[in-house]
Amino acid sequence: MNIQPVVISGAGPVGLVLAMRLGHMGIACTVLESAPELARGLRASTFHPPTLDMLQAHGITAGLIAAGLIAPTWQVRMHSTGQYAEFDLSVLKDDTAHPYRLQCEQWRLSELLLAHIQTHLPHVQVHWGSPLIGFSQTDHSVKVQYQSPDGHLHQLEASFLVGADGGHSTVRKQLNLEFDGLTFPETTILATTRFAFHEHLPSLSYINYCWSERGTFSLLRLRDLWRVSLYPDEGESIEEATSDTAVQEKMQRIWLRHEAYDVLEIRPYRIHQRVVKQYVNGRVVLVGDAAHLNSPSGGMGMNGGIHDAFNLSEKLGAILDGKCGLEALALYERQRRPIAISHVLEQSGRNRARMQERDMSKRQAAMAELQRKASDPVLHKAHLLNTSMITGLRESAALT
Repeated sequence: MNIQPVVISGAGPVGLVLAMRLGHMGIACTVLESAPELARGLRASTFHPPTLDMLQAHGITAGLIAAGLIAPTWQVRMHSTGQYAEFDLSVLKDDTAHPYRLQCEQWRLSELLLAHIQTHLPHVQVHWGSPLIGFSQTDHSVKVQYQSPDGHLHQLEASFLVGADGGHSTVRKQLNLEFDGLTFPETTILATTRFAFHEHLPSLSYINYCWSERGTFSLLRLRDLWRVSLYPDEGESIEEATSDTAVQEKMQRIWLRHEAYDVLEIRPYRIHQRVVKQYVNGRVVLVGDAAHLNSPSGGMGMNGGIHDAFNLSEKLGAILDGKCGLEALALYERQRRPIAISHVLEQSGRNRARMQERDMSKRQAAMAELQRKASDPVLHKAHLLNTSMITGLRESAALT
């Protein structure tokens, strides 16, 4: 049996970014995906500046920009009064080639990556409907068992196995690793509509985190629609809150109109804050949601996973090229795990906690502090370097 350099479990954006990067290094790899085809459901939609910088080197960013919407600013808003604090990403023009957030559906990145792989990287193979069943490892290789769409079992031997298979990672579970953290009590209800909120709510940005009289919501604009994040009312079950009637009622609170909203999709999801104790286990490595889960507030989950993939690809490339040994994987863990905790989990957790605040005096204090940061050039830039994930990446690169 020939030894495959790398097997990747999971063909989401993180797994595909890793496969693309390795492919451009001349490293053959096989991607195993349990789903029969690319999923196009409601998931992440915000790309941060450094992520766009990274993907630009492979010609992917231009396709994302063509499919998405450039958001030069983002806001925290008090819906009842119209107050807002606005952060202008143009102040990052000396720190990134893309001083803005890009609003674009996650699946569009996966489409671009797949097309790129199929066109340019024949030594990268993606197998759909082929879940990883199990694996075992020695000091020299990993034997991976997977099931093909016809139900037959197959085995690959690889130098490395990477678990990029999401929050319910089979790789992580088979390693029997603790996934420390918590699940927050609230459930987010994500809905999409073509209604043009920006034509009715004054001074609205394309990205808005909003306090309302009965809770909180967010409005994120894509090229052709708005994504609205809602929450169940007190005492309302998830089944009740995701009904067409309840979603319509909540959206009417945002902007009252004399007709129903054209709600295109509704998806509930729980919010987790978790990080695995070990990213690296011999020749098996975890990336993205398989290694860390966080609140989606601030759009750091997918971006953090892509940053994992870029970092890990450098380490795997150096090992397979004979430039270093397995100690490079330990460096990957040292550089990425602390950043996931201090910048991704903690920052997204602070974002979530701020928007879940119900006390009006505390909201006003938080708004005043945000407006102070937005109006002070030094604080403004520092806040954006942090929330755009640039500070975290710089700190990661400094770790040895």
